[in-house]
Amino acid sequence: MKKVLLALVDGLRPDAVQQSCPALCRMAQEGQADFGAQTTFPPVTLPCHLSLFHSVGPERHGVFTNDWTPMVRPVPGLVEVLHAAGRSTALFYEWEPLRDIARPGSATFARYQALPWEHPAAMEREREQAQAAADYIRREQPDFVFFYLGYTDNAGHQFGWMGREYQEAAANADGCIRQLWQEFAGEYAFIATADHGGHLRTHGQDCPEDMQIPLIAWGGAFPGREAAGGLFHSGHCPHRCPAAGGSLPQGVGGAQPAA
Repeated sequence: MKKVLLALVDGLRPDAVQQSCPALCRMAQEGQADFGAQTTFPPVTLPCHLSLFHSVGPERHGVFTNDWTPMVRPVPGLVEVLHAAGRSTALFYEWEPLRDIARPGSATFARYQALPWEHPAAMEREREQAQAAADYIRREQPDFVFFYLGYTDNAGHQFGWMGREYQEAAANADGCIRQLWQEFAGEYAFIATADHGGHLRTHGQDCPEDMQIPLIAWGGAFPGREAAGGLFHSGHCPHRCPAAGGSLPQGVGGAQPAA
């Protein structure tokens, strides 16, 4: 069964992929892609990640802002499911609240590093994170890798979505993912996506610029393209990816695919 690497670029719009991310475009051409997938509402980082990892919407997990609160009726998330199945997991992230996507003790390994706000320094830090991820994957070969890049969102807030600095941040993220793809394509299936988009210097509204995200799946036995639009609502992905055995255990998910 193939291992899986989930790469998530915070705030990455589909049109930014098409303009500034040649590696992701190639991945989309060779695999399956939906550049009109819909994220969950509100399109805010923590609610979207919790929906992605738990296959339920904010109305179920209870988080509507970037402030985490524990679920009244807990739902096992992807990392917990893999841990229970004896699979190894590695999480690489640059925004500290993402520690709450998995319960304590469920991840095999986690690496957090803070990003500087300065444009060149932040992109260099992301390249360092990519190298750290590559070193760990090469050494430990975890079954599931979550690789998060956050500076694209920071650049959108600082300089504006789709501006020069934002596009440079998107291209830098593309290069980081390309590094992992080139080295580990033989052992890993890849999923590349975003949590939300953005417009002007913000996000969080029910508009296409904020709600549409790219979804790319390459190299694995993934569900068909009709599942892509329900990414954050149905549990098709990543729970139903090769590393998770292709199906959801009892009690996980339950929300319906997005219309």
